[in-house]
Amino acid sequence: MLTKRHTLIITVLLLFTLAATGCGLLVDPAAPSGELVATPVLVATEAPADSEAMPAAEDGAYPAAEEVAAPVTEDEAYPAAEEMAAPVVAEEAYPAAENEAAPVTGGVTVYAIDSSASTVRFELNEELRGQPVTVVGTTDQIAGEIAVDLADLSTATAGPMQINARGLATDNNFRNRAIQNEILDTGGYEFITFTPMAVNGLSGSAAPGDTFEFTIDGDLTIRDITQPVTFAVSATAVSDSQITGTATAVVQRADYNLLIPSVPNVANVEEEVELYIDFVANAT
Repeated sequence: MLTKRHTLIITVLLLFTLAATGCGLLVDPAAPSGELVATPVLVATEAPADSEAMPAAEDGAYPAAEEVAAPVTEDEAYPAAEEMAAPVVAEEAYPAAENEAAPVTGGVTVYAIDSSASTVRFELNEELRGQPVTVVGTTDQIAGEIAVDLADLSTATAGPMQINARGLATDNNFRNRAIQNEILDTGGYEFITFTPMAVNGLSGSAAPGDTFEFTIDGDLTIRDITQPVTFAVSATAVSDSQITGTATAVVQRADYNLLIPSVPNVANVEEEVELYIDFVANAT
């Protein structure tokens, strides 16, 4: 026979179950819609060779009209007919077709993040059942490109970085559903995007094995809110074809309106969220 106490407990559990179901805590989150594809990084190309052929329009820079009208007719000014008939066909004059297709980028190499060897994670502190814990969420769903000339690091640029928030997971499925269905609303906002605006603090060159540090200023978009964020980056040129490193930043939950659902046993969730990108990027 049920006592009043048992009835109260059952009622509370039923109400909590209904509330949790209604707010998505018991609903499986949406799966990633597909494989991430990096947005190509914009690489500055060298100016065409003839871009400086036109002199400045200063006095004396262009001959008078009568001078132009009088062509030079000396014998040495015009080669013999047989010389004109023989086009220049030396290999160095015309690069191979595959070379023509590639833009002139100097020593710049484009490196694409290898998601199979890279990890994105967030960390923040909370109290779970009265005990302090550090919550760690991770995913390997990241795509992006960086362009670096190891002989001139000051020219480095970075393209947009995309993270599929639907892949984020912690050590607790209940928490995962809260994060994806309630906090990040990944059903409606699948991707977290960082759009770089400036790369700062790089100069000189780097040889394989060297580590260099710099910062990237940009806009971080979570759901429908965009805020300026700076990532501090420590990167190592493993070889001419691979760069590894870690990028870190700190954001405030309030800046992105990331509200924590009210659930039993969870309290004092930290405002600061630490972001880490541990990346391996290979030459494309």
